[in-house]
Amino acid sequence: MINFRYHVVSLTAVFLALAIGLIVGTAALNGPVADSLNEQVTGLRKNNEQLRDNVSSLEKELKLEEDFAAEISHVVLPNTLTGRRILLLTLPSGREHIEGVTEMLRRTGATITGRIDILDKFFEPDNNDSLLELAESSAQPILPTSALPGNSDGVETSSALLSSALLDRTGPPVAEADRRTLLTAYGNAGYLTVADKVNGVAEAVVVISGQSHTDKNAAKKDQSVLQMVSQFDKAAAVVVAGRGAAEGNLVASVRGNPTYAQAISTVDNSNTTQGQLAVALATVEQVIGRRVGHYGLNTGAAALIPPKAPA
Repeated sequence: MINFRYHVVSLTAVFLALAIGLIVGTAALNGPVADSLNEQVTGLRKNNEQLRDNVSSLEKELKLEEDFAAEISHVVLPNTLTGRRILLLTLPSGREHIEGVTEMLRRTGATITGRIDILDKFFEPDNNDSLLELAESSAQPILPTSALPGNSDGVETSSALLSSALLDRTGPPVAEADRRTLLTAYGNAGYLTVADKVNGVAEAVVVISGQSHTDKNAAKKDQSVLQMVSQFDKAAAVVVAGRGAAEGNLVASVRGNPTYAQAISTVDNSNTTQGQLAVALATVEQVIGRRVGHYGLNTGAAALIPPKAPA
């Protein structure tokens, strides 16, 4: 019969064997494995240091380029649009860089006739009928109802009416009170906000845009944005200032349409100082030179900035 002492001796022998095995195995492998791990850690540390140095260098280069764009704007922009009238039109996803674009345009000597922020509700498909009814009820005395687009598209119809009130046109000028009444009607309905008071009509429009819509109605909304811009393009020179040229956003939509690409200028990096300079120069090119161009860093851009500002 196996007694308790036998079990104790057996278990002690097993644990002693395991301990000896661990000590021997560790001693045998510790040198090569540890050396290999140390080499890998050292290599990764050096790579990280090099990447940090590269990032720091690129950030410094970018800052210098932005500083240069800001400084050169004081040389190339003054008096290029003196006496010309520009309307600012912003979309929901592009307003974070409106101040930089506005400042560059002011350096040209242009008069900013006003700034209007178009709200997302304007492009919501479910609001088509309400938007259409508002356009038809607000048209007089700015336009006869028969002059509005007859396709039952609320965005297109309202855009045609708004562009007629905000931009140069043939025929009798719009009275200031009538223009104010129209904007108030659309503002009260939640379709737009007059961020800066509108004074008079403009001969060119800079549209501040951003990314495409991402909700379930994204495709329809993006198409409505393009329809709105096309209506303003019928009455004035248009420059689209955007961020990136991803599929569906306004810059990409304009560049991808052969008709609009020949009439509407685009800048795809207007979130940068360099891009904001390009917006101002593209506006000069449109208003003074009657030329269209596409600028920035993404697909469809011909250059970073217009090659030469027209005299």
